[in-house]
Amino acid sequence: MNEFTMEKSRTKEQAVTQLTDLCREFPDLNMEKFQSRMFKWMERREELSAKAVSNKLIQTALENVDIDSPEWTFVAARELLYSMYREAKANRNYEGKGYGSFYQLISQLSKPLPGQSYPVYKPELLSSYSKEEIDELEKAINPEKDKLFSYIGLYLLNDRYLARPVRDAVYELPQERFMIIAMELMRLEPKSVRLQYIKEAYWAMSNLYMTVATPTLSNAGKSTGQLSSCFIDAIEDSIDGIYLSNYEAAKVSKYGGGVGLYAGKIRALGSDIRGFAGSSSGTTPWIRLFNQTAVSVDQLGQRKGAIAVYLDVWHKDIMSFLDLKTQNGDERMKAHDIFTGVCVPDLFMEAVENREDWYLFDPHTVHRILGFRLEDHYDEQKGSGSFRHYYHLAVEAAENGILPGFSFEKVKAIDIMKGIMISQLEEGTPYMFYRDEVNRMNPNKHKGMIYCSNLCTEIAQNLSPTAITEEYETDSGDIVIVRKSGDFVVCNLSSINLPRAVSDNVLERLIPIQIRMLDNVIDVNKLPVKQASISNKRYRAVGLGTFGWHHLLALKNIYWESEEAASLADSLYEKIAFLTIEASSALAAEKGSYPYFQGSDWETGAYFQLREYKGTQWEKLKQKIQKDGIRNGYLMAIAPNSSTAKIGNSTDGIDPLYEVEYYEEKKNFKFKVTAPDLTPATYEYYKKTRYHLNQQESIKQNAARQRHIDQAISFNLYVQNTIRAKDLLDIHLTAWKSGLKSTYYVRSTSSDFTACESCSS
Repeated sequence: MNEFTMEKSRTKEQAVTQLTDLCREFPDLNMEKFQSRMFKWMERREELSAKAVSNKLIQTALENVDIDSPEWTFVAARELLYSMYREAKANRNYEGKGYGSFYQLISQLSKPLPGQSYPVYKPELLSSYSKEEIDELEKAINPEKDKLFSYIGLYLLNDRYLARPVRDAVYELPQERFMIIAMELMRLEPKSVRLQYIKEAYWAMSNLYMTVATPTLSNAGKSTGQLSSCFIDAIEDSIDGIYLSNYEAAKVSKYGGGVGLYAGKIRALGSDIRGFAGSSSGTTPWIRLFNQTAVSVDQLGQRKGAIAVYLDVWHKDIMSFLDLKTQNGDERMKAHDIFTGVCVPDLFMEAVENREDWYLFDPHTVHRILGFRLEDHYDEQKGSGSFRHYYHLAVEAAENGILPGFSFEKVKAIDIMKGIMISQLEEGTPYMFYRDEVNRMNPNKHKGMIYCSNLCTEIAQNLSPTAITEEYETDSGDIVIVRKSGDFVVCNLSSINLPRAVSDNVLERLIPIQIRMLDNVIDVNKLPVKQASISNKRYRAVGLGTFGWHHLLALKNIYWESEEAASLADSLYEKIAFLTIEASSALAAEKGSYPYFQGSDWETGAYFQLREYKGTQWEKLKQKIQKDGIRNGYLMAIAPNSSTAKIGNSTDGIDPLYEVEYYEEKKNFKFKVTAPDLTPATYEYYKKTRYHLNQQESIKQNAARQRHIDQAISFNLYVQNTIRAKDLLDIHLTAWKSGLKSTYYVRSTSSDFTACESCSS
């Protein structure tokens, strides 16, 4: 036998071993046909590499995935995992199967590899932890937890999140990523308890009981990037304010964050500038400027930037704003790459329902002539309050017509609502942001106001513009600009995997470590915008959320359209809220309250009264907070959780399932996916999917959930493209009347648009 024939025989023997080892791990599956196909494929090949065999094994396994055999996703995942092990072993030069030395990995990636300018890991990992500590943490790493991943989950984790000095080169493995995240987030904890907290955080992540936000999952422990998902800024009505906001949006986007912008203070088209009437070009040119920034400044080379702009429904530019993303009209007035949101007061929804007139105003002339800012007010109680008082003052001024230069327009409220719904059916947006309800329930109303939300409508925190107060030249000829820092919102997110955490009954253990991790993000993170860091420390805001709601209902044999589903949403999220608030209060007793605690609804007890929390348990917690404080000014927010829900092998956020069986398609892959834990028993509760569910029932569920969430919820509406205008209007009216704070996309069966991925916590 010549050398070539011997090598060919040996590679085929190795391929057969590769196949046999994989099949042995799944004795409950019928592997005969799978093996037969693989043997035939191998016989036709002159040469076989381990990589080629692995790719074919994965492809063949995925071809077997269907409603009757969903388990094949784990066959594909297992082969992908073993392929990653082989690559990591070769790149890191260690012996044995599976994982190598953890300390050696950190040492290797804490300095630049040949040809690299920067190390992958930040130097603090090695300087903060001794070799003995890292070796102890290595013992806690459990490679068996890698077997929890479905194929799409492992694929996404490997493709997007694992640390690698070179694209497509596997170095870091999944459990090491979880451990590195835990080490980074606990790095500043006291050394006496630090390893204990790291192991607990690793337990939470490795069991897939929770996921961290996309930027945290990707960047924690690395030398580049930051850990927060989204940022929100209010744009000041000045050239300086607009361009500074654009500059900061660019910086945030550069470091992987999504941007929400409140444009409601910018003067309208035709407003005066320095007393010259009709000079303002309105909001559209500035929004187009932000649109160009979103396109030009990508997010670490992975995707283009993502910016959402919000405008008040009483703003005089609202109709042109609603046309920004539509396909018809003047392209010079379009901004196709931004996302839009409308800030809606109760009074507008009342006017829509009663088919009344609605007045549009220029915020600049309202302030200049009438002396107040309409956008700075909201209705403190349903049906009465300061916004409608000031709105009626502005209407009175408009009707009297005695004030020269007072800019307004009178329209039918229903016509604006029609424009909103047409845009939603065509493009999915604008989002709806119910500003009165948001501010009524704001636990920090003593320190400001919430003007808008973020890219994914789940964040609701105090917001205000940053303004230049002084500019001077130093003795050395440098120019110094002094700015008064406004509230620049930061979203620090993490989510509970409901099916796993609830089924294993671990919420009481999970939530305290999860809140500690979120709180520590604030201290270890390096943010690209200074006022974001200031706001982060003022409020210490976090957003604990959940995903896997439909998955949980299926496991519990509960139909989506049922009173039982709404009842579970109420009871489960009340429990999560209690445990979250309790965990933050325990942290406050240990580390101190957030600086703005005094005078907040947390401190006065109004938080609990507004939500009608009663009973001994809640009363004791209220008293504990009044005694010990609370660590985080904002605590809960439910993000969309698309990518990380797939890593957790569950369903997105609080969304219903897309289809029981469908093809998942991203930029560089396409394969079949089935509902998680799909069995004959769960199929019954999955089979009615998102476009076939009654949206009124979904709203009822979400209203029960919203009561317990101090911020907001990424809540999509799913409709048929044949929906009547009256029915879509009824859905919006129900959402508003039910106390929802926001709605996210309106997705119709005919729409084809790209959702923002920045908050896929």
